[in-house]
Amino acid sequence: MPSVEEIQSFARRVTENVERVIVGKGEAVELLLIALLCDGHVLLEDVPGVGKTMLARSLAVSLGVSFKRVQCTPDLLPNDITGVSVFNQQTRQFEFLPGPAFAHILLADEINRATPRTQSALLEAMGERQVTVDGVTRALPRPFMVMATQNPVEYEGTFPLPEAQLDRFLLKVSLGYLSVEQEKDLLLHLRRQHPIDTLEPVIDGAQVVDLSETVWEVHIDDTLRDYIVRLVDATRQHPDLLLGASPRGSLALYRASQALAALRGRSFVLPDDIKLLAPLTLAHRCIVQPESALRGRTAQSVVNDLLAQVALDIGQLS
Repeated sequence: MPSVEEIQSFARRVTENVERVIVGKGEAVELLLIALLCDGHVLLEDVPGVGKTMLARSLAVSLGVSFKRVQCTPDLLPNDITGVSVFNQQTRQFEFLPGPAFAHILLADEINRATPRTQSALLEAMGERQVTVDGVTRALPRPFMVMATQNPVEYEGTFPLPEAQLDRFLLKVSLGYLSVEQEKDLLLHLRRQHPIDTLEPVIDGAQVVDLSETVWEVHIDDTLRDYIVRLVDATRQHPDLLLGASPRGSLALYRASQALAALRGRSFVLPDDIKLLAPLTLAHRCIVQPESALRGRTAQSVVNDLLAQVALDIGQLS
């Protein structure tokens, strides 16, 4: 089984390679690697033009794995994602033509522009790593990760993601704008050929499956496990929330904390790992009360408040 040091080396090589294309987004790359090692999925929510699509492409190229992009529109059908069976007149049999879901990294661009029927086509793929078409279930490749993007400021012609689908995303990430200096560097990067055109793989993507097994071996103290559960339970009791985080949210925070520790070269989880990842793993699983939303409350602010309120018994750490 690979060691924690090998995971750290893997993260460093991939991050350095991706940063040849994506300037100043090392933290976002680390979060994507956390999702990858946890066999999870990522929702990228940000304004257009900040590099969401290019980030997904750069990660896939760096890993040397297959990458497919689906542009979600209202007329997109479920079979456009999962695949379709067509009749071969020569063999007189139906043949299955795999859809873009049969890729290691699937980018669902502007996922909230697809209809609920099409969005639901991703539920089985994200949850069970398989798709069922015409009564036949087919396994998806490993590693498998869905990266979905959506624009938080444009709602015309969109269909909000249902809670069941949001709950299947391990992390919700925002890239944000570059600093002035970083944007100057970006202009230099793009003055001739785009860096993505010359990017090469730096690791065999098949190794990710073995590396993810090591993540489960990262030690997390019983006190920290208790802290995670109490933090998630507090979201269910908070008066500003109509719906708190699910047990899948507890597992997401638990596993993501292990992955973050491994990526940073540690064989144990620190309280700061949990506090860093809690807003990214829990906020999108919570629904704010309508009257609280009118007062400007957000799920993110509620989770941040809970981090300050829920105490961690450091004296019991072993």
